[in-house]
Amino acid sequence: MTAMLPLPLLKRVRPSTWTALAWGAGMVFTFLMRLRLPGEEAATVMAGVVFYRWDGLVMMAAGTALALWGCGLLAHRPVAAMGRLLAASVVATTPLGVGEIPLAQFLAVDVALYVVAATRPRRTGLVALAMALGTLVGYLTVRLVCGWNVGTSAELAVAMTAAIAWLIGNSTHQAREYAEKSRVQEAAQAVTAERLRIAREMHDSVAHSIGIIALQAGAAARVIETQPVAAREALGSIETAGRETLAGLRRMLGALRQAEPELPEHAEGLAYGDSASLGPALGLADVERLAATTTAAGVRVEVRWHGERRPLPPEIDIAAYRIIQEAVTNVVRHAGTRSCRVSVDSRTDELSIEITDDGRWDGRWDGRGHGRSGKGQGWGLVGMRERAALLHGDFSAGPRPEGGFRVTARLPVPVGVGA
Repeated sequence: MTAMLPLPLLKRVRPSTWTALAWGAGMVFTFLMRLRLPGEEAATVMAGVVFYRWDGLVMMAAGTALALWGCGLLAHRPVAAMGRLLAASVVATTPLGVGEIPLAQFLAVDVALYVVAATRPRRTGLVALAMALGTLVGYLTVRLVCGWNVGTSAELAVAMTAAIAWLIGNSTHQAREYAEKSRVQEAAQAVTAERLRIAREMHDSVAHSIGIIALQAGAAARVIETQPVAAREALGSIETAGRETLAGLRRMLGALRQAEPELPEHAEGLAYGDSASLGPALGLADVERLAATTTAAGVRVEVRWHGERRPLPPEIDIAAYRIIQEAVTNVVRHAGTRSCRVSVDSRTDELSIEITDDGRWDGRWDGRGHGRSGKGQGWGLVGMRERAALLHGDFSAGPRPEGGFRVTARLPVPVGVGA
């Protein structure tokens, strides 16, 4: 069971709490501005007539009550919360005797604007911004109608802070939406890559097994009357290959039926990752067994190793084996020859593979992956080319000038691996 990391301390504070703290900070700043602090000859702002009277204090308390009410509604009813916070700013401004709503009384509104823009749909954020700007304009309009002085310049600065708070919140909202869409897209791509990997594994294993079965069946049919023992051995090989193929198909189909495959933390390597449902992965260590099985089926496979055999990254090891398997399968199915050669050259910085044969070739090759018989496009060469490309390697396949067919692949090996 994976333990969840605790959230950072500041992340644990609710947005409503931050808004309430902003209101409290604004109220404290309002009183400090009207007191003569140490080192000052006079208060920065002259207190209004009713500021220290009971009615002024009651209005301050009423504004605080409205603000706290709005903070409580912020999580569930953002528009209603904005209405109460704006009303609180107007009520708390009245006893100050100023011509505009000061920034200190609008600080909580700015915080709430950011929260609404960052966590709610864009339409809700725009409604909240319109309410805030409308309140500022309405406050100035009422004072102008009544013939009182107004602080237009200071109010424009307050309106600018509200717009900036909304812009920052909207940017946060867009970034979160983009991150979520990217996560969903990466998850979908990972699922698709996993299914494509399973499809490649199914093609490689089933095609090879069917080719062996076809060869063994043909051999058994030719000698069933003259050499019953050899025919019995061929039929036994057919049964074994058939059972292994069916078992592999069951595992792969079971993996494909999973509605939501469990995705790894990182998508890298998915194309060659080993799902537990697919059983152990095959690698270059299994090439000799592949050669023995194919040779027993009637097509002799000669394996030549060059360089030092050393451990390779799993994705390179699996891809190399599958390329060899598919190339040998094509020899069995299409070449019409009794032998082929596999060369594996393990160097410091790359792994080179070459599979050649002397089979028949009718010359119909366009270099784009068409089948060797020229009857259309098969998935074998496409799959091999894709495996090499996913590992940033090179792949080529085509007829040899002296006759036959050659498949080559170069897979880069990270420096220091297997050293």
